[in-house]
Amino acid sequence: MNIKHSKYKNAGVLFELLVRQITTDTLNGTDSKASGILKEYFVKTELGREYKLYETLFKKTSITETQADVTLSTLLQSSKNLNRRALKRQKYNLISEIKKHYDVTKFFSHKLPHYKIQAAFYTLIESFSQENPSNHQQVIDNKITILEHLSAASVEKDKVKETVLEEFKSYDKDLRILTTRVLLNKFNDKYEDLLESQKEILKELITSIDNTPKLKEFYNTKVDEIKTSLTELSTTIPDKTTQIKINEVIKILPVMGKTSKIKDNDLINLLQYYDLIEELETTHV
Repeated sequence: MNIKHSKYKNAGVLFELLVRQITTDTLNGTDSKASGILKEYFVKTELGREYKLYETLFKKTSITETQADVTLSTLLQSSKNLNRRALKRQKYNLISEIKKHYDVTKFFSHKLPHYKIQAAFYTLIESFSQENPSNHQQVIDNKITILEHLSAASVEKDKVKETVLEEFKSYDKDLRILTTRVLLNKFNDKYEDLLESQKEILKELITSIDNTPKLKEFYNTKVDEIKTSLTELSTTIPDKTTQIKINEVIKILPVMGKTSKIKDNDLINLLQYYDLIEELETTHV
């Protein structure tokens, strides 16, 4: 008998939705109950231990098929050590707490980018918690889904990116300049509604496509600018709760080290931080 996925019981889904709710509440200038809920149910709890399995799974990308298989097997073996009774109780209490403060239908309506993988991992964990699972085909299908996510799909994507970059590097100087200009013109037409600070980030991504050190330096400079802007805004906002949240954002803003690699998500985060600054300036200044 197949195990039915439930987003109400999926630790990965629950954690991600709470984080999204905190962001929404912060941008709306409201006191986020989701922040307290997250700390209560995911810090030093059995639910937090289960979420760590999801977190580890999504940290492993662009790895070989063998590494993917070992990773998944290890995580599923670790899931057997979870206290199922405590998990069931904590998830029930968590949903009850969410219902007190939010519209549950709206809360769970967000589309998550990795929902399919999270659902597959949930059903695998549930299957491995049983002594004699009978849903063999479902286990096989979900394992394939996750292994493809960890290895084949990610590796193929990286190969495509590498091919494009290598082709771009092979152009002579004049052709590279022309290509960059075309990209920038198309960029300006497509993203005319973005903030100037956001346009600058995307333009730098285009012009520094083959210069990783320059892009990293640019990224760190922008992080410093964002921290400075948020610090200045914090002193002008009378609401203490909002000040605390801004200071928390400042603390988690990462600076890239010498061996770090700039990823797409890092640049997307910069764009979102500038959205936050714009929202705070519009609302509080």
